[in-house]
Amino acid sequence: MITLQSTMIRLGLVAALSATVALRAQPSFEGPPPSRVVVQDNAQRREAYLARIKEVYDYRIGQADPKTLDMAVISMLLMRGEQIEACNRRVLEMMGPGEVGTGPFWMFPSVFVAFTGQGKLSPEAMGSIREAWRTERQLRGDTENHWVMYHTSLYLMSELYPHEPGNTWYTGNSSEENLQEARGWLVDWMNITTTIGQGEYDPTHYIGEYAIPMLMLATWAKDPEMRQRGHMMLDWIFAELSNATLQGVLRGPNSRTDDTSVLERWNSLASFFSWLQFGNTPPTAGYGGWGNYFAVIGASYELPEVIYRIAVDRQPDALQHDQARTRRIWRYSDEHMPPIYKTQYIRRDYAVGSHQGRISDPIQSHVWDVTWAENDPRGKQPTMFSVHPHSSGRVMQMFFASYPEPMPISVSAEGKPSYDTPDKLVGCSPYEKVFQDLDTVVALYDIAPGERFPQVNGFFSKDLQDLTEDESGWIFARGGKAYLAYRPLAGYTWIPHLTYRQLPSTEGYKWARDPSGSKVLVSPHLKNGTIVQAASVSEFADFAAFQAAIKALPLTYSLEPEPTVKMTTLRGKKIVVTYGQAPVVNGEALDYSKWKLFEGPNLNAEIGARKLTITHGRLQRVLDFNTLTIADTVTR
Repeated sequence: MITLQSTMIRLGLVAALSATVALRAQPSFEGPPPSRVVVQDNAQRREAYLARIKEVYDYRIGQADPKTLDMAVISMLLMRGEQIEACNRRVLEMMGPGEVGTGPFWMFPSVFVAFTGQGKLSPEAMGSIREAWRTERQLRGDTENHWVMYHTSLYLMSELYPHEPGNTWYTGNSSEENLQEARGWLVDWMNITTTIGQGEYDPTHYIGEYAIPMLMLATWAKDPEMRQRGHMMLDWIFAELSNATLQGVLRGPNSRTDDTSVLERWNSLASFFSWLQFGNTPPTAGYGGWGNYFAVIGASYELPEVIYRIAVDRQPDALQHDQARTRRIWRYSDEHMPPIYKTQYIRRDYAVGSHQGRISDPIQSHVWDVTWAENDPRGKQPTMFSVHPHSSGRVMQMFFASYPEPMPISVSAEGKPSYDTPDKLVGCSPYEKVFQDLDTVVALYDIAPGERFPQVNGFFSKDLQDLTEDESGWIFARGGKAYLAYRPLAGYTWIPHLTYRQLPSTEGYKWARDPSGSKVLVSPHLKNGTIVQAASVSEFADFAAFQAAIKALPLTYSLEPEPTVKMTTLRGKKIVVTYGQAPVVNGEALDYSKWKLFEGPNLNAEIGARKLTITHGRLQRVLDFNTLTIADTVTR
């Protein structure tokens, strides 16, 4: 296994080799898009990875004011052995009265400073961190990523300060009791993830809140079992990321996203990790914010070649069926964590992804989309989908331990501005059912009377070309090198799409809304539906030939008594999709109960097995959490 000491030596060599480059070289998030040529040599890939880490270091340290250093920059400076007195001064300020934070987003940065500061920070500065962990009550949070960060931080600090009594910890428990609690939760979370899937699956931003804690375990845990677990979970996380991206850009479905990245698919923390690990897309501005912490000790991790190949050396027309789970449900359900069945179909020019349609996360989930490839994805909105803009205090109460009435309003006031608006494009609905076969999607809606927003919103990007409303009822367009056909099943009107811009305010979040250039198809009907069919431009002589092929497809549909679509897809499949019933393909009903945890050309795992097989060509890596072993093979 790569050690932090040895890789930091290599990182120093990279720094020396690049000494002729100006300190303020253009950051990658402002430069040209990266080459997507597959790097064949492992040593060359490693050096490029270390150079990207150095770039993050150089930029963050170069931008920092010694008087206002944050914990990420302090950790970088401590790793380099630079500006130690400024770090001491700033740590003492941040650990002073009224300055200590509470919860996972304070805990894990303070762990970084505590570990990188060993032997470098003054005894007073180190002591101030330890004292903060005694006096300030830390809240665990209420989401899966909060709990992972919380327990990882508690585990590592308790290892760092062993055999200390309960009165020296905010928990009131001894170091050993803290370790037992934290280890128990982390192992349980790993068991759930590797048997029935993750609740926050394929998040556009929250991937960092999993990758960073696992890197912390893999780098700093004293217990070799927990180091191994952290290493294996990192491989698991990045294997999923590699398999769910198109040229480094994460597409849907997503357990959690936001108003920006649901449309501007590149603009999320996931893209920082694609840039850092795969080198095949630009990083986001500032290197992804929280992603900076991964870079602090990122040199201690080496991405397996098989995972790199999945992301960069993309195999053609990859169909993947996976299972995840919903967020934990506390009320109004007989199921605690019902399954989510994901389908993804990735081609060279576009990707189509979906889950079956249900409440997965009450606020930020994204159920389906078609996303096309852009050579430079920055500023682009290369995606198409539809959604019922559901808002519900009852659904909120299913997932949160709070009163239902104020929830929609309070969520909107706490940084998620679109939740309670009729034109929103983020979220899922109990009245949406989705079926995908390869690059055909059928989304059906049977919205209950009395729902606050009785409509379906379809997103049409500003980056679409040749948008054509055909008299047949189909809407045709081209996105990049993909042709798209969108068929609304009920009448509609168009409205401009409006973005959210945060305004300066001392009284919570304030927002302005600005036109993006995109538009939204609004279909105000309770019984409704959307059909989308995608294809590569190279498959047809021209745009007219694509349109003719779509209009020639056998298609019938009805909205009463429940929405139903019968059609032959562009790929020759005969499908029957009825709201609330199992989809039928070529006369056979789809049985989700037979789906595995992962099933496809690159990732495979059985439900309950705690073992993932990662494959690309002749390369194979098996992560076995039953034996805590990693096995690499090369087939003949």
